[in-house]
Amino acid sequence: MPIYFFWGADEFRLRKAVTVLRDRTLDPAWASFNYDRISPELADAPMQALNQVMTPPFGSGQRLVWLADTTLGQRCPEQVMTELERTLPRVPETAVLLLTSANKPDGRLKSTKLLKQYAEVREFAAIAPWQTDQLIDQVKRVAQEMNLRLKPQSAALLAEAVGADTRRLYNEIEKLSLYWSEQGQIKTEPLPPEVITQLVAVSTQTSFQLAEALIAGKTAQALSLATDLLANNEPALKVVATLVGQFRTWLWVSLLAAEGERDVRAIAKAAEINNPKRVFILQKQVRGCSPTQLQTALSLLLDLEFALKRGASDEITLQTKVIEIASCF
Repeated sequence: MPIYFFWGADEFRLRKAVTVLRDRTLDPAWASFNYDRISPELADAPMQALNQVMTPPFGSGQRLVWLADTTLGQRCPEQVMTELERTLPRVPETAVLLLTSANKPDGRLKSTKLLKQYAEVREFAAIAPWQTDQLIDQVKRVAQEMNLRLKPQSAALLAEAVGADTRRLYNEIEKLSLYWSEQGQIKTEPLPPEVITQLVAVSTQTSFQLAEALIAGKTAQALSLATDLLANNEPALKVVATLVGQFRTWLWVSLLAAEGERDVRAIAKAAEINNPKRVFILQKQVRGCSPTQLQTALSLLLDLEFALKRGASDEITLQTKVIEIASCF
């Protein structure tokens, strides 16, 4: 299929797939003639991409036209839609059209339905920090790709250390592969967890862990996590944005529970939770918390965000609000 649509927030994996497609499509000797990356800043970017993909390649190999960061999955002008309908069925086998976007395509749009009809759609969504099984599976998959065998505990430790950061995951496994080699060959026996502990910096402090410490009223632990996050160069506003999102979700779950709602799908829809199975985890986390407590915490977080945006000290302001929020529970 000469048409591809890659989307998702995991930019590293997406770019890696783009590189693989580019290397597979282009003849290196003719790449400069047959490769076009159409910038999203151009007003007529979609039209340029569609026109260019119909142009025969120079020399050997195929032509690759990359329409980067496209918004055709979210909105599509009528003129572009008409051109899509005319061009997509006629893209020649000598050319490859690639569209990429960080955002999930809207399945209700005609443009999305048309792309799904003619393009190979691949998702590169980032794995949420709470999806530990998926994180471990990702570690195993990348390790297998790089011919490194891991003991089960090693995979779990590595997943805990790098989280959803796929760029760091590839870097760490490459480092471990070099260490676990003899005369240029990776050892056949699985890599033990002791090596992970020695070589991988386990910075497991995440904003989600901070949120869990806050809702549990663990002030000392929350302060320690907040300090570590800032020490690891995590932007304070990014930490706050994650906390606001998490507490807002908890508040929805708590309010719906107080109203007697038991349907997890209804709760997931109201709280904008993509995976209904996550509702059970959230219900367990808010057990014993009242909606009033969560509303107070959310109000304090919004105060914190306002203060940071006005230039307040990241460390002092964050630590002060952490103490206030933890004391609510």
